[in-house]
Amino acid sequence: MSPKNQKKTTDVLLGTSERAGSSAEPIRHTNILVIGGGLAGLAAAIRFRREGWNDFLILERGDDVGGTWRDNTYPGAACDVPSHLYSYSFALNPNWSRSFSQQTEIQDYIAGVSRRYRVRDKHVFGCEVLSARWIEAAAEWEVETSKGLFTADILVGAFGALCEPSRPDIPGIDTFAGHVFHSARWDHKTDLTGKKVAVIGTGASGIQIVPALAPKVAELEVYQRTAPWVLPRLDRRYSRIERLACKYVPFYQRFVRSAIYWAHEAQAIALTKNPVLMKPVGLFSRARLRHAVPDPALRRRLTPDYGVGCKRILLSNTYYPTFRQDHVSLVTEGISEIREKSIVTTDGAIHDTDAIVLATGFQVTDSPTYRRLFGKDGRSLGDVFDVVGRQCYKGTSIANFPNMFLLVGPNTGLGHNSMIFMIESQVNYLADAVATMKRRSIRSVEVRTAAQESFSQMLQSKLSRTIWNVGGCSSWYLDKHGENTTMWPGFSYEFRRITRKFDIDAYHVSTRGPE
Repeated sequence: MSPKNQKKTTDVLLGTSERAGSSAEPIRHTNILVIGGGLAGLAAAIRFRREGWNDFLILERGDDVGGTWRDNTYPGAACDVPSHLYSYSFALNPNWSRSFSQQTEIQDYIAGVSRRYRVRDKHVFGCEVLSARWIEAAAEWEVETSKGLFTADILVGAFGALCEPSRPDIPGIDTFAGHVFHSARWDHKTDLTGKKVAVIGTGASGIQIVPALAPKVAELEVYQRTAPWVLPRLDRRYSRIERLACKYVPFYQRFVRSAIYWAHEAQAIALTKNPVLMKPVGLFSRARLRHAVPDPALRRRLTPDYGVGCKRILLSNTYYPTFRQDHVSLVTEGISEIREKSIVTTDGAIHDTDAIVLATGFQVTDSPTYRRLFGKDGRSLGDVFDVVGRQCYKGTSIANFPNMFLLVGPNTGLGHNSMIFMIESQVNYLADAVATMKRRSIRSVEVRTAAQESFSQMLQSKLSRTIWNVGGCSSWYLDKHGENTTMWPGFSYEFRRITRKFDIDAYHVSTRGPE
């Protein structure tokens, strides 16, 4: 950063600079501005510090780091990726207590990493982004927030896919007199003990909530639209010897982590290369369901009618057995309306209810944040996606949005391995892009439309042969155009390879003139 820009940054951070022609509204300028302080934003911050770049800020609307692991505090919340794999490669945790960690332990890990690498001071907490606009004349992003105006040369979107709760549009839901809340916004002030509770949704959150709530409530009704495929959760506590070995035996934890990684990576063969290999998994799941649920009528309703893996495969040892309890019931009829004290299903039945838990997932392909990011032609990212779909080059760059990079962008999701591996891959690409821009005095980079379209066509061609597209289901992986713009159609190491270096030839480039 030049001395001139460094002085500008210092001035505006002290609140002594004002926008030309505006009132006394302070502008804070920084070289890199990151939206989101979850796992992706934190990884970027740490990488910037390691590269010696200190001119950056992270805008986080919450009061702490952690993102989805800070927000999802519902009963039973836990990760479905093994603990040793669900951590940064540069910050292994030898103190995991279990093979599959619970929410509190993961959040403690994330917060601990932020302190260890001393990047908390780079976060602006309680700061919600209201809009971000590319200003062509200045070659910078102007970001309006709940804490004032920021400008930046480079904008990084690290707001993630699982951050905006999806609230179902059910007639009468706003007239319900009892407690109603989303699983990602759990109301801990509401005591559900002895209540009649309805859980709407049987996805990843729902199957964790149901077994956790059952012992506490008087009645529990589980509203299912489509049955999930559920496999065993190979969870256990780590012994003291195992934890000591991870901490003190050289390379032991990295060996364990590597073994877990490659075991999971092999699953991509069935999911993305040869879906017929998923059939034995389906047979195993059905056999497990027969053992767990003796009632044939209930078992039929709990049996998916689509190929295993088409939707997210869920892990639980307690979900199926919960339905053997007399006070727990499964409702497969659709919901026609919600009244003041009840839920009415399409068969006309009235279900008295004290509280409703919405385990209805997130707005993945239609994130509201897309409507707050405006490119060089004035259109929002949401408007662009409405026309061409969620096209994105390497899950990171989008035509019409110069100097903007996404982390955990379209088609970076995995069905078989750890998203942290994908995040670190994208951070490699981002860091090399920033280094290239600094080294070559580049004013702006914007991915070429042809490169983006070619990459998108390649993805959709590969996805057409994956279980997510041939499994016979409709899932949240698909966008409004019916295309799978969520999942990566291959091995995660393939994504690591294509993001190892910033390929500047795929971008329009403008350089800075002499100052």
